[in-house]
Amino acid sequence: MRAALIQMNVSDDPAANLAAALGMIREAVAGGADFILTPEMTNCLSSSRDHQRTIYRHEEEDITLAALRQAAKEAGKHLLIGSLGLLTHDADGRFANRSFLIGPDGGILARYDKIHMFDVNVTETEVYRESAAYRPGRQAVVADTPLGRIGMAVCYDLRFPHLFRRLAQAGAQILTVPAAFNDTTGRAHWETLLRARAIENGCFVLAPAQTGFHAESHGRGRRTWGHSLAIAPWGEVIADGGTEPGVTFAGIDLTEVDRARGRVPSIRHDRDFTDPETGPEA
Repeated sequence: MRAALIQMNVSDDPAANLAAALGMIREAVAGGADFILTPEMTNCLSSSRDHQRTIYRHEEEDITLAALRQAAKEAGKHLLIGSLGLLTHDADGRFANRSFLIGPDGGILARYDKIHMFDVNVTETEVYRESAAYRPGRQAVVADTPLGRIGMAVCYDLRFPHLFRRLAQAGAQILTVPAAFNDTTGRAHWETLLRARAIENGCFVLAPAQTGFHAESHGRGRRTWGHSLAIAPWGEVIADGGTEPGVTFAGIDLTEVDRARGRVPSIRHDRDFTDPETGPEA
């Protein structure tokens, strides 16, 4: 299988972002990709909640989702839409950060709502509270496809190894981690964490990313790390997208999953144990 990681530098204009995504999908198809992956927030990156409320749509009305489903159908390829910001019907008005796996017929094979919210203080002046605007998902997802069994995650999920363990133990051979990873934390942790998730679980990890400074018409903008990565089950980096927008290809041979797990079958060696004791007598 030939995978294509699409690396984007989106703005807060969904129409412009869609045009860029469609152009890179065409490039991926021309390059022989069987599986095409876009990054987190393919439709928009915005720090303005008011702007998000203005431009986001419910899933059934979202122009990006409709157009990318059509692109997958026309190409006859599997497509992971890394995620889209979407309106929900939740009483508190929070959005969804939702990843979609699209089949070659344009149908939605699987949906995954990002579980772990990026609520962090990167520096004294760089503070994120994703949960203030987005409601977390509750369901882990593994999709069975002709390409292999795919376990879905998004960005900050990467820091929670138990999620990936459960995906692997549920049969995932490929773990997808579309991201808009922060520039500061990306430099320090991105590659290390992705390689760890691959090694721990004997899985391929495919991580298409946002990159560069994302200018906004209604907000302060932000910077993401880039370096879309494909990682083999033994932990090798087999493709790195660097820091410019574009398409990066990687060859995927699922026999490597069986080979890695045969050498170190750790996903079959988990054991139950009691929690550590706490307090003065511990």
